[in-house]
Amino acid sequence: MNLNLNHILAVLATSIALSVTPAQASDPHAGRWVPSWQASQQPLWSGDFFLPVNVPFNLADQTLRQVARVSVGGSRARVVLSNEYGNKPMLIGAASLALAGAKQEVKPASNRPLSFSGRASVRIPPGGQAISDPVLLPLEALAQVAVSLYLPQPTALSTFHWDARQTAYVGAGNLVSERGFEPVATLTSRAIVSGILVDSPQDAGVVVAFGDSITDGNGSTMDTNRRWPDFLAARLAKSRVAVLNAGISGARVLSDGMGTNASARWTRDVLAQPGVRTVVVMLGINDIAWPGSPLGSSDRAVDTEQLIDGYLQLIARASAQGVRVVGATLTPFEGALQGTPLAGYFTPEKDAQRRVVNEWIRSSGAFDAVADFDALLRDPKHPARLLPAWDSGDHLHPGDAGYQAMAAALTDAVLFGKGVGPGLASLPAGRIQAK
Repeated sequence: MNLNLNHILAVLATSIALSVTPAQASDPHAGRWVPSWQASQQPLWSGDFFLPVNVPFNLADQTLRQVARVSVGGSRARVVLSNEYGNKPMLIGAASLALAGAKQEVKPASNRPLSFSGRASVRIPPGGQAISDPVLLPLEALAQVAVSLYLPQPTALSTFHWDARQTAYVGAGNLVSERGFEPVATLTSRAIVSGILVDSPQDAGVVVAFGDSITDGNGSTMDTNRRWPDFLAARLAKSRVAVLNAGISGARVLSDGMGTNASARWTRDVLAQPGVRTVVVMLGINDIAWPGSPLGSSDRAVDTEQLIDGYLQLIARASAQGVRVVGATLTPFEGALQGTPLAGYFTPEKDAQRRVVNEWIRSSGAFDAVADFDALLRDPKHPARLLPAWDSGDHLHPGDAGYQAMAAALTDAVLFGKGVGPGLASLPAGRIQAK
């Protein structure tokens, strides 16, 4: 059969036109896919590490329901699943997204089945990801959602996030469509779910909080969204700026451990996020404090110049993509974790190194802006310690009030530049259009 070239071109043109909705074709503010929530993924560590992983050996013929709070809203959503650290394919038998209710329940009539390339199940290869098809579920800014995953086969939770600060629920059998169920177990870690995207206006932007347990929210109240990125998200949501939490408890700039080093995850957690404008970097205290403690008993003391070089490499890679980098000073930690097996985490020598690093962050001019969390949270009468009003009680992590103060200190001028507010700065290239 002979095919006319003009006919082929006409068919292709029609197909392309049909892929753009009328609203997108006529409205310059039509939506695009914006990351509205993130959990940075970690590999399971071996049993000889000091801290337990706090996840079961595997899940089989069970449903895992996890709650997350998005930052910006939209009319549709997509869920990102990760098998990044798995060594075999992972089968998701069924999945759903709903508005979260109390504990393991979802709100009536809100449960939406998820599909993946049109199928109800998906097999994710080792090291891979799967993104769901768009689902119609109008989400307001700061909405709480529940993602339910049915795992029909024995599945190791090899890709997880250790410190969720949010309770997850495990039920027997396929329960993804159920409003509620009787949990057979609860978790304080996350697994498999790595992101939630929403279709949001074209001028929506993204701020990434990149750090360790202080960014992860350790010390904040469980199940209440009181990490400092949460407080920041609540403020910026009205300006259509999403805040992604890329904190990993125990994270370091130069070394792996509880998650890969900063350089190894910088692209995944920051630069690859569509619409990212600014990243706030608060990382380095574990590089300084782990050596000589049970967390890093065989580690050599970190070299200050190497730590600074690590920051400079992150800055260079972000600047090359037009991403603004805010450097945050390292907060006081005298007396950290006293009365625990980790009491060796603090020494006066480590604190002296922290002060040297902080002085470089403040004075080097390497960062686009500086958030001086050290000056904000320290006790004026005892600068090596957290002010008691900000302290969670372990003398390392702030509590809810301290995290709220940190978010308040990140003004629009610090985050976006003098005279540039959220919703006004141009977005970097590479954004993902909603389809």
